[in-house]
Amino acid sequence: MSEDTVTTPVSGGRRLTIGAVCAALRIDHPDISISKIRYLEEQGLLHPQRTRGGYRLFAQEDVERLRTILRLQRDEFLPLRVIREELEKAAEGARQRPRRRPVSTGAARGPRFGELISAAGVNEEFVRSLEEFGLIGAEAGRFRPEDVQIVAAAARLQRYGFDARHLRAIHSAIQREAGLVEQVLAPQLRSANPDRVGAGLEQLDELAGLCAELTESLLVRDLRRLAGATTASTRSEVTT
Repeated sequence: MSEDTVTTPVSGGRRLTIGAVCAALRIDHPDISISKIRYLEEQGLLHPQRTRGGYRLFAQEDVERLRTILRLQRDEFLPLRVIREELEKAAEGARQRPRRRPVSTGAARGPRFGELISAAGVNEEFVRSLEEFGLIGAEAGRFRPEDVQIVAAAARLQRYGFDARHLRAIHSAIQREAGLVEQVLAPQLRSANPDRVGAGLEQLDELAGLCAELTESLLVRDLRRLAGATTASTRSEVTT
């Protein structure tokens, strides 16, 4: 049984599995993933309860804390170090900074070049390399809000030897996924009927989550298969 499907106890208040938390936050934060939640826990920003079997269980306050972290990343482009300080201040009773709501369409404004570098904790050369290979791009001087997470994740992958050239292959695969979704939903999204467009947008959110879940599951399965094959090979060498 996987962690995101384990049954949660109801004593002491309702607690959610990591998969349920992911699903609950995906509407407001489409880029949320199980691996991202685990990373935030590794960085000391989240402290979910653990069952005897090691499964994570999130109380309502854990979910709200995660929601705050994601909001500060998305809307205010804060690095994790600053977010940790903000959360510590809130825990001590200090007033949390107000949410800055964008004007016009209601979509969050993306960061400028300098803001992106600061929020992701990288240097200018690294961001330029991601631009060169098409992983990110600015429009009218601003990047998209999601680019902060993209750059931060790319920087972590760089520690393992992945550069922008390697990440382009991952981006190409994702673009093909997006193309498939577009083929399915294009008639609705381009419709003159507002109700049909609205339904298409709801399905777009759902499909984005399902594709992300499938991609992650396939990747984990194949990497575990690789790890298993490596372990089996090592054991064979030891016994021969």
